Amino acid sequence: MALDPSFVGRTYPPTDPYEVGREKIREFAEAIGDSNPAYTDPETAKALGYPDVIAPPTFVFAISFKAAGQVVEDPQLGLDYSRVVHGDQKFAYRRPVRSGDRLTVTSTIEAIKTMAGNDIIDIRGEVHDEAGEHVVTAFTKLVARAAEGA
Repeated sequence: MALDPSFVGRTYPPTDPYEVGREKIREFAEAIGDSNPAYTDPETAKALGYPDVIAPPTFVFAISFKAAGQVVEDPQLGLDYSRVVHGDQKFAYRRPVRSGDRLTVTSTIEAIKTMAGNDIIDIRGEVHDEAGEHVVTAFTKLVARAAEGA
């Protein structure tokens, strides 16, 4: 069954704050194989003008995708997550994520469409720090595959 397009524009409450730590940034950089010293060495980050280490650009995926869970788990939307694949991910940064940031994410359904029986949902996650400064916008596209025989 196709998702209801009247959900476009629905915004979900902000997440609880996520505190970004040096160790999480280091672990993430190591996991993706990025040895940029700005991700692990506070002195390098400070020499670049940052107050502490910064995170690789894709670091925010973990918190923005978790926030998108509010959309996915909305029983009124009726998305069958067992059929969902991750279609696309983009980020638009205002500034890098830094160690010490306390970030919240507010998710909004940007678009819903059906193509060849597949439901496609676009979710925008606005990421702000505890001072209310906009840090980054995450754009997530999810595809709910059509049921077999549909």
